[in-house]
Amino acid sequence: MTELILARGADGAIDTPALREAFGRFPSGVTAMCALGDGGEPIGIAASSFVAVSLDPPLVGVCVQHTSTTWPLLRDRPRIGLSVLGDSQDAACRQLASKTGDRFAGLAWHTTGGGALLLRGATAWLDCSVEETVPAGDHVLVLFRVHRHRVHADNAPLVFHASGFHVLSGLDRAS
Repeated sequence: MTELILARGADGAIDTPALREAFGRFPSGVTAMCALGDGGEPIGIAASSFVAVSLDPPLVGVCVQHTSTTWPLLRDRPRIGLSVLGDSQDAACRQLASKTGDRFAGLAWHTTGGGALLLRGATAWLDCSVEETVPAGDHVLVLFRVHRHRVHADNAPLVFHASGFHVLSGLDRAS
């Protein structure tokens, strides 16, 4: 029988690196959450915690760390674009996750009339507004209402797994 590793150290504290490794065993897509600021400047962050929540009403969720300095700039925007990043956008994802520099330098993007910013090369675009925020530990769960969307079926998704970016080698279905 395989024994489970306790997620707590000898002092009773959470073994954060071990728990992060366990969480990292779940592959996920990567999204960019972006909008235009009041002065027309692009604002955005990357997130791998995207989840589809509901078809009726159309809702998706993203978790954002409380320590994010960008989320406060985004949360009150009337529209926020969620771009499901494509398999060629790993560098763009790192750039959007950077704490310094111009996060949008060299990135191709466009905006909707409501100010949602969408990255070219994504596999899907969602034009959203914040529906609700829910405190969740060291994060806030943001529920977004989807107003419009577009799929770019020719672009394969970027996958985040075990703290690294990967691409799908094929879309064959498992047995």
